[in-house]
Amino acid sequence: MSYTALYRKYRPSEFEEVKGQDHIVTTLKNQIKAQRIGHAYLFCGTRGTGKTTIAKIFAKAVNCEQPVDGSPCGECPSCRAIAAGTSMNVIEIDAASNNGVDNIREIRDEVEYSPTEGKYKVYIIDEVHMLSIGAFNALLKTLEEPPSYVIFILATTESHKIPVTIMSRCQKYDFHRITIDTIAARLQELMDEEKVKVEEKAIRYIAKAADGSLRDALSLLDQCIAFFLGQKLTYDHVLEVLGAVDTELFSRLLRRIMESDVAGVMELLEELIIQGRELGQFVSDFTWYLRNLLLIKSADDMEDMLDMSSENLALLKEEAQMIDSEVLMRYIRILSELSGQIRYAAQKRILVEIALIKLCRPAMESSQDALVDRIEQLEKKMENGVFVEQGKTSGIPQKAQTAKVQKPEMPKALPQEIQKLIANWNTMLLELHPRYRVDLSPAKAISLDVKNSREKDGSDILLDSGNENELVLTFSKEREYAYQEISAPEHKKAIEEAFSRIIGKEVKLVVKLDESAGSFQNKYNSVEDFMNVFGNAGIKIENEDE
Repeated sequence: MSYTALYRKYRPSEFEEVKGQDHIVTTLKNQIKAQRIGHAYLFCGTRGTGKTTIAKIFAKAVNCEQPVDGSPCGECPSCRAIAAGTSMNVIEIDAASNNGVDNIREIRDEVEYSPTEGKYKVYIIDEVHMLSIGAFNALLKTLEEPPSYVIFILATTESHKIPVTIMSRCQKYDFHRITIDTIAARLQELMDEEKVKVEEKAIRYIAKAADGSLRDALSLLDQCIAFFLGQKLTYDHVLEVLGAVDTELFSRLLRRIMESDVAGVMELLEELIIQGRELGQFVSDFTWYLRNLLLIKSADDMEDMLDMSSENLALLKEEAQMIDSEVLMRYIRILSELSGQIRYAAQKRILVEIALIKLCRPAMESSQDALVDRIEQLEKKMENGVFVEQGKTSGIPQKAQTAKVQKPEMPKALPQEIQKLIANWNTMLLELHPRYRVDLSPAKAISLDVKNSREKDGSDILLDSGNENELVLTFSKEREYAYQEISAPEHKKAIEEAFSRIIGKEVKLVVKLDESAGSFQNKYNSVEDFMNVFGNAGIKIENEDE
């Protein structure tokens, strides 16, 4: 007997065997039990989610002589004939190859004849969106007022291509993508039945690679089993067959990209190519890896959305602290553009190499996220005291041109200079990284902790700062999220360094959280209010040396 593919061998024959579409199965069973069967149905959803399977089960159920709880019995002559494909009551039509007006006219002529046995004639039209406009028009009248013994089931993966006139005459059912857990559980169940040993990690990777399609998952599993016939199917085996890459390599690749190590990145790519990895799959998986990093950085409770082990999750969280969200979004944008190009490219490797070099060299792009990445790289070099000067002689190695110098110490800012910084607050904000502008914006009701403020001529504003070079920002309780962001050591340091560079003096930032928001908050709701009162009146700044 010839071998039968897994997705055909284990195709559901009754509603209870269908996985991941409970909302549709329950509705159809209730209709059969209550004898409230419609005349036209439209099944919409991605490939491999059970549209045609449920259509066949429904066709059996409506013609079954002894249905059980709305499901076909599978034993009566009608059920056996439909299962064997010999029943005249179920007509399957592929609209991709039978999409003309004449094909639909044949159907229109056939529906005039009642079934010789059974209750209903069921027409299952697959990929119905492929019908021509003329064919849809020919179907229209029959679909609207068919004989009582005719049921139409239209299946499509692209519901947006179905004319509204057709859609309004059907009961529409949207098939969901099947979850990774559901697919993995079904695959494990079938492997136990087939007596094939498979690692759980391998099963979950196949379920993830199937992208919501149980049929795709079964086809991939079939392929992997055939390659390692008689052996236990491991995670590494699956990666080898599917041309995929382990997440550990993505971690190494990302770190080299962040270090702008083009040579190291090219070495890793060469390693992948020698191993025979499929470049399109590599780009897709790396994009997914970066997406997981971005989710972890975006919120604290994203672990449930990430399907991975606790060890990989810990590594992911560690790497998420090393890279900014804006940089990740730039990486994802470049790789997403690459995914669209690589599918039809003749030289896939060259496209991948160009994209990886772009990731390492933000200077090659002029987009906003690339500029942010370039600025951050420069800031890191300045923080480390590293300055790179391009030598006129090309023979000088780059490393020889890089020198580490000690940062000069800045004098501490005077109270008058802190006041000057406040008076030019809006201008100062423009010099900061975009991530800090929102939280330090005047609109966010940030108050300056001012003591003994006097409105006499708008002068003699004294800062209650303890030390003369400190700028004190007090956040109200409602702005605690901004307080948490700004008071983080790395963010606070970055703001201090930015303000110090602007005025040429050392500025220390003190961040407070207070329900009363200080004496300044009681009188002025924001820096903007402060500027309205004192900024226009003119703050007299005198030099103590004079």
